[in-house]
Amino acid sequence: MNEKLEHFLRRAEQLIERIESALPQPLAAPDWGGAVAWRYRKRAGGYGALEPVRHVGSIGLGELRQIDAQKEKIERNTQQFVRGQPANNVLLTGARGTGKSSLIRACLNAYAPQGLRLIEVDKADLTDLPDIVAVVANRPERFIVYCDDLSFEEGEASYKALKSILDGSVAASTPNVLVYATSNRRHLLPEYMHENLGYRHTEDGEVHPGEGVEEKISLSERFGLWVSFYPFGQDEYLDIVAQWLTALGATARQVAAARPQALVWALERGSRSGRVAWQFARDYMGRGAAAGEAPEA
Repeated sequence: MNEKLEHFLRRAEQLIERIESALPQPLAAPDWGGAVAWRYRKRAGGYGALEPVRHVGSIGLGELRQIDAQKEKIERNTQQFVRGQPANNVLLTGARGTGKSSLIRACLNAYAPQGLRLIEVDKADLTDLPDIVAVVANRPERFIVYCDDLSFEEGEASYKALKSILDGSVAASTPNVLVYATSNRRHLLPEYMHENLGYRHTEDGEVHPGEGVEEKISLSERFGLWVSFYPFGQDEYLDIVAQWLTALGATARQVAAARPQALVWALERGSRSGRVAWQFARDYMGRGAAAGEAPEA
């Protein structure tokens, strides 16, 4: 009888171990001294982990051109945050390739020595943000939760989760956590003409938006600071090209010689963005400009 009982207990312990291994595990704190940026990733079993980013892009604030007004707003808000002063969650919206994500990375590089840290979270994992906040809440560092290229479709669970996070949740009341998000959509959700049919006009001309439209803009309004980015004109684009070519070692003569090719490059891609300028500079210099002669078109 004792042998049967012992066998039963061993099997029960094994079963309990298997069940425990299959259950979601609490988020463990990483080695905070090993990096200044982390990515939140879901692993097998459904539990998340903070993985260190070993090589953060080395871009500096001074390298970002033609976005001085946007840079001033983001840098000021980040300074307030790092100093322990009141600061806002930030939504950066506008044209693609104009420096939204680069500006956040540049701020991290500038203020990491003062205790700024960054955690990148995918849109699908925003429902786990309370777990992340719980891990960092008692840390002395200041954490930016970074969501890149944020947009939602109707009915996504992470949409309502982020609304709660930004307005009245644990994350919003934690002084060492802010959310910085980039998006090509100012209101983060698709908007349709038929939604405007909910508008009605009174005799005094007042407009009452329909509830559908109110829901569309309610998420973006929870970001305290909106920063808009706009497409670059030709002169602005060429200025950015010159800056990146110079950063890669081009001479003034090479920069001048590259202008026609830079314009063709932008025309072929249908965009005069900062990203396109950076890609052109890398291609141009990689084709031999660094050797002392401007490459052929």
